[in-house]
Amino acid sequence: MTDRLDAGQSHASEDDEQPPGRGTSFDEVAVETAKRFGVCIRPMVLERTDTTTGAISHVPVPCGNTMEAVCPACARKAKALRLAQCREGWHLDHEPEIPRARATFDQTGLMYYRADLMVTLTEAESEGWTQDAEELRAEIVWVDKQLAALGMRGKAPAPQDITDAGIEVGPDPDTDADPDHDADSDSVSDRDTGRARSTRRCPDVPELPRNPIQNRTIGREYAGKFKPSMMITLTLDSYGRVDRDDGTPIDPDSYDYERAAWDAIWFARLFSRWIQNLRRVVGWNVQYFASVEPQRRGAPHAHIAIRGDIPHRIIRQVTQATYHQVWWPHPNEMVYHGARAPLWDREAKTFVDPDTRIPLQSWDAAMDSTWDYENPAHLVRFGTQVHSKGILGGTEEANRHIGYLCKYLTKSVSEVLEAKTPRQHAHYDRLHQALCRTPCSERCAVWLLYGIVPKGAKSRMQPGRCKARAHRRETLGLPGNRVLTSELWTGKTLGDHQADRMEFVRATLAAAGIDKPTPDPHRYTWSKLAPGTRIPSRAHLLMAAIAQRIAWRNEYDRAMLAAEPPPGPERSTATQYS
Repeated sequence: MTDRLDAGQSHASEDDEQPPGRGTSFDEVAVETAKRFGVCIRPMVLERTDTTTGAISHVPVPCGNTMEAVCPACARKAKALRLAQCREGWHLDHEPEIPRARATFDQTGLMYYRADLMVTLTEAESEGWTQDAEELRAEIVWVDKQLAALGMRGKAPAPQDITDAGIEVGPDPDTDADPDHDADSDSVSDRDTGRARSTRRCPDVPELPRNPIQNRTIGREYAGKFKPSMMITLTLDSYGRVDRDDGTPIDPDSYDYERAAWDAIWFARLFSRWIQNLRRVVGWNVQYFASVEPQRRGAPHAHIAIRGDIPHRIIRQVTQATYHQVWWPHPNEMVYHGARAPLWDREAKTFVDPDTRIPLQSWDAAMDSTWDYENPAHLVRFGTQVHSKGILGGTEEANRHIGYLCKYLTKSVSEVLEAKTPRQHAHYDRLHQALCRTPCSERCAVWLLYGIVPKGAKSRMQPGRCKARAHRRETLGLPGNRVLTSELWTGKTLGDHQADRMEFVRATLAAAGIDKPTPDPHRYTWSKLAPGTRIPSRAHLLMAAIAQRIAWRNEYDRAMLAAEPPPGPERSTATQYS
């Protein structure tokens, strides 16, 4: 016992020397211990109700943050799930199947009841029976809650949305919608106002063959056993010459920050169009796992794992022919700067000029006044640098590329693009300023700086201050989802992959005689705590989680030792005399 204490003291004196001054607090020690044992350091307490016994308890759950700087344990778990998802789907040798849930008898009965309520509601509103209509709406809301409780996904249309739109509940219309209509090429407002978009391709873009897409996701097989897949890297166009060492522009004044900001905001839409064109050219349902990362110059680029083999010539041809057009008002120059900003007029219910009190231009009026049939507000396309490589499954090269795809998933953009020189600081700051004056959507508050009232503008909207991720310094315009995956990559969600990992652990424990039954997901209901509810301190929650994690780890280690084969004669002899 004395030797163990002495060893621990000597180890602490060598590695854990504390600087002079105040020591660490109890909470700080608890947080560091939680990090050491892989426990979430930001647990959130929820109220759990047992539907069988009615017992109510307060249970801490992990925060689920994917950034290592915020919670290392949750970030590592999220990264492990992405690694498993990428590895399982990249060289899949069979078509994945997505189990589709079928409507139950109770769900169809409630839907039949809701249809009758809608017919009665339409009749009550046409006759002017206000009180009956209100009661019917309340009943429809109750039915929607019951359907959601029974497991129905999605949001049911509100009764007022259907009646306000003038949709008749009755026989089918005589004409059906065109199933081949491209929703991205036209919008309802554009059709109503008579604004048409040019459907001609850009003159410098080659024509792509358009083949019917077959219902398969597996690529070709070579020599009867080899099914290679691909690793592709796509980058955006150049905005000016940059230094190869630190990524900063050689001439910052000539660097096109405005186009860089627009391209970064629309990168995800451009990637979606690239996948669509690729599927039409090759003629089968290409599946992908892509990670979006920033280059040193601050522009996003994508590393894409493609299941199946596609000729490099087609990859380059599709990349060269892919572009995305933004059909918005043309923001020529900012009208308002600094403290001079539009004001909200309560009577007019819109934003007005701070000096003249004249209402600003509405969104539809701005679209009509700046609409150009041939020229969109912005055109984004990929650059000329395209890297594609075929990779066989189960090789060391495949494992290395899987690790590279998920390398920066736990790092924020500001951590990946750590500015170390004054030139880098100035470059990233100028890019962020360009993003702050670039609209990100039709409802972006940045439109007010250009004298245009965005869609859905309210009194709480602050001109030039949009809360979207595109305008944040820590994201620099990168899309919210750093990982982009197709639906049939594995046929599973992240929750399904997590359930597979938990089932593997349960099977390993069961083989060693440790029974961990699968909990019934319908037995408990979860809800947030009411304001003022007293809960244990953070340190106590962490200590309880650490003790639980140690117990789980000991059980798993015993199960792994029990699963190992018994030692042979040579190993027994070596163990005896060691």
